[in-house]
Amino acid sequence: MHIPSLIAAKRDGAVLTREEIRAVITAFTSGEMPDYQMSALAMAIYFRGMSAEETAALTEAMLHSGSTLEWPAQAPMRIDKHSTGGIGDKTSLIIAPLLACDGAWVPMISGRGLGITGGTLDKLESIPGFRTRLDEAEIHRVIEKTGCVLIGQTESICPADKKLYSLRDVTGTVPSIPLITASILSKKLAEGLDRLILDVKHGTGAFMRTYEEAKALAQSMVSTAKVLGLKASVHINAMNEPTGHAAGNALEVIEAIECLQGRGPQDLEEICLNLAGAVSISSREHLRGFLHDGSAWRKFQEIVAAQGGDASKLEKLAQVHRAPVIREVRADRSGMLTRVDAYQTGLAVLNLGAGRSKASDPVDFAVGVDRLAKTGTQQHAGDVLARIHARSEAAAEAAEHTLREGITLE
Repeated sequence: MHIPSLIAAKRDGAVLTREEIRAVITAFTSGEMPDYQMSALAMAIYFRGMSAEETAALTEAMLHSGSTLEWPAQAPMRIDKHSTGGIGDKTSLIIAPLLACDGAWVPMISGRGLGITGGTLDKLESIPGFRTRLDEAEIHRVIEKTGCVLIGQTESICPADKKLYSLRDVTGTVPSIPLITASILSKKLAEGLDRLILDVKHGTGAFMRTYEEAKALAQSMVSTAKVLGLKASVHINAMNEPTGHAAGNALEVIEAIECLQGRGPQDLEEICLNLAGAVSISSREHLRGFLHDGSAWRKFQEIVAAQGGDASKLEKLAQVHRAPVIREVRADRSGMLTRVDAYQTGLAVLNLGAGRSKASDPVDFAVGVDRLAKTGTQQHAGDVLARIHARSEAAAEAAEHTLREGITLE
């Protein structure tokens, strides 16, 4: 195989064969193909795209670049959910235990936050002792005990995806529908799933800004999953304002706990029930019952304990991670709240230190915003529109300025 010829072929719009794609991924994973050649191929794919057959072949090759999770023949149905990301999107923390309450197994491989989008692993690691890195024996032990495991990508699962994503992040090739599809689905297929629900976001706080872009990505993922034997369904949801009232690692866990106890924000509960209901064998109302009768909350505590977390600290996270400065952002006049921009909120939270600009950056579990008012509500002068949790007065002041740029009162 002459790699430069394949790069040139894709650059010129040719369709690569399944065998060529598999050979490329094998060579890249082994180190035989240097990073600069894969970067060039990724850029060619970014501009030229891939056919449905090419996308499926790329996904399959990345899937088989490493190991996959194997389950006993008599194991319960395996279900997972994937979101393309958003601001205040803590739905995974709720949906995973909720589906486990329903008798399914939920082997959820999640990621870390990058840019304005938060990461499930960062949120979970704000729980003292919680381990997101488990070996395969531990993964099986936890899921057999609780019905759910919440982990990061292991070294052996889809190593080609791990290598390729790090290149895409620094070469401007992240927003490519074929590359996004292959990255997401290779990891989900490696979980040995029976069903997958995809939450594809669009709007100011989403990766895909327009509905049309979100629809194209959704169609690519559903059709590719079908070719590879996975039943996937999709919901396309707006992300123009944050989900719930909180954004930031520990603050989002606190709000997720409230939802698991049946007292969370209405918009958060509704989107969780919509997504879980799409893949569950039970009705939406039956799932709602798990949130309101304590079942989902007890299940989450079990999962936390099984993964090394201190479940006794869950309801004390506000004290465990208390920022030195807490500032209220108040309405300067009365009016209807018509905009709480998700991008501006995410930018404020990122700059406070809750997110990362590059993969190696640390995150601050304590900082962020909560008590975010929702659009469509009537506000009076002096009402609290948000509360900022910061390391310093200067950081809080900068965050308030950023937040206010995204708030409109009419």
